[in-house]
Amino acid sequence: RRPPHRGAVTESLGEVAAITHRLAVLLAAGVAPVSAWSHVAVGARSAVPAAAAASGPAGIPAAIVAAATGGDASARQAWRGLAAAWAVATDAGAPLAPSLTSYASSLRALADAQRDVRVALAGPRSTAHIVMVLPAIGALFGLALGFNTLGVLVTTPPGWMCVAAGAALMLLARYWTRRLLASAQPADTTPGLDHDLAAIAVSGGGALDRAVAAVHEASATYGITVGDLDATLDLSRRAGVPAGDLLRGEAEERRRAARADAQERAAALSVRLMLPLGLCVLPAFMALGVLPLLIAVVSSTVGTF
Repeated sequence: RRPPHRGAVTESLGEVAAITHRLAVLLAAGVAPVSAWSHVAVGARSAVPAAAAASGPAGIPAAIVAAATGGDASARQAWRGLAAAWAVATDAGAPLAPSLTSYASSLRALADAQRDVRVALAGPRSTAHIVMVLPAIGALFGLALGFNTLGVLVTTPPGWMCVAAGAALMLLARYWTRRLLASAQPADTTPGLDHDLAAIAVSGGGALDRAVAAVHEASATYGITVGDLDATLDLSRRAGVPAGDLLRGEAEERRRAARADAQERAAALSVRLMLPLGLCVLPAFMALGVLPLLIAVVSSTVGTF
């Protein structure tokens, strides 16, 4: 995905978490939901709070989804998760403030994981960008030595073959590197969200089956991925303990596992990037930088006899 323009307004997962936490504080203080959205809309870069404030109490979840069009995929998914949490809490009669506080904490954990991944990927990504310019440096190096390497590349059949081979190798290296960078990104931007939603649903005092139904309804309405809730709920039934704490603990464990997996894949990327470097970029450097230089040297040497 292309990075946003420097002047563009983009939303991040941390911004969604901050707005969610402010909402929780205002609601806990007794502010009405629509008024709370109006207050957090002041100074917010996102259009979501203003849209939610203008929708009325019943239309807040739908307004969140409709307005959440900017930012990256994780931010949009976080807004959808907030809409789902709001809808589930409202339908279950669960208090909104504790539910939003829990959801804000989960978003902050995910934002921390994303920052860790970006830090881990910074080195490999910079390396990939630097090695891509090696062939051009090789050609300029030949010119600096006084040999017409560019002339060899554009006016001779061996040079044309070098250009074709080098260009093909560089395109393959670019495609391969992008695939490797994409594979190191987190696959699930909201791990544990289904368990968080189930915890919100049971906090309203409803039955476990009703909580599961509410989570699946939110999944269908807001595009939330739902995993296996049965194991945690079965443990709650067998042990006779509240399901809310078990569900929140399982959600936190899934976020830890996702964070560790993302860090592991980012660390492995630095090794995997050696493959396009060794198999594509360095041969392209030879084809565009070294071979034209050798041809130019041989041509100038033969021409002196």
